[in-house]
Amino acid sequence: MHARMSPYAQLKSTVAGLAQPTRFLEVAERVLPFLLAFTALCLAWGLYLSFSSDVDYQQGSTVRIMYVHVPAAWIAMLCYTVMTANAIGSIVWRHPLADVAARAAAPLGASFTFVSLVTGAIWGKPMWGTWWVWDARLTSMFILFIMYLGIVAINRAIDEPTRAARVTAVLIIVGFVNIPIIKFSVDWWNTLHQPASVLRLGGPALDIEFLRPLTVMGLAFVTLFFTLYLASIRNEIWRRKLIAQHRLAARCAVHKEY
Repeated sequence: MHARMSPYAQLKSTVAGLAQPTRFLEVAERVLPFLLAFTALCLAWGLYLSFSSDVDYQQGSTVRIMYVHVPAAWIAMLCYTVMTANAIGSIVWRHPLADVAARAAAPLGASFTFVSLVTGAIWGKPMWGTWWVWDARLTSMFILFIMYLGIVAINRAIDEPTRAARVTAVLIIVGFVNIPIIKFSVDWWNTLHQPASVLRLGGPALDIEFLRPLTVMGLAFVTLFFTLYLASIRNEIWRRKLIAQHRLAARCAVHKEY
């Protein structure tokens, strides 16, 4: 008889199984259709609530930009946090999929950060009278965008995967210091950007009329991110397999010539 595995041992075994690229591809193929459908439902519901909710007495219809801007900013920071966890897994534990996951997340993080910056500029023009100000929150978000682009550029510039993984992992971990700066910049410095109104100790400061669509859109963006993230990891695994097969075929061709 086999001894019954503890919950921790079962979880460890499951994670170890998913760490194998072949096993991950199998799970991703099963999960992605359901995750995609749930994402579509959340986006449809969130957009309906966004356009059917009341306008703000000060901002007017401009308040609806918040339902895209705020979730995009959340995901931009979440994505970098996920990348940092993958970078630690790549350096410390040599996790088989850690480098692949970190590489797949960088373009997604850059995209969500870009959406956050653009929608913030569109909101800022009528509210602040300018498209851009170099306050702490905006500047730190712009730095995050540059960091994402730099990580993508390094991954593409270094052909050798192992060396690229080490370089980018170190840069990701060092750059994580920017995430708490983004989060607490409105508390540490006097800026034009309003303080936190949803994720704060005293509870949300938003009226339920605005909090409801924002929450649903936040959930939609989270599921959208993980849908795209799983698909990107899957595509990166396939890309590396094709490169490995191409190199193997090239070596076999060289041996046949000799």
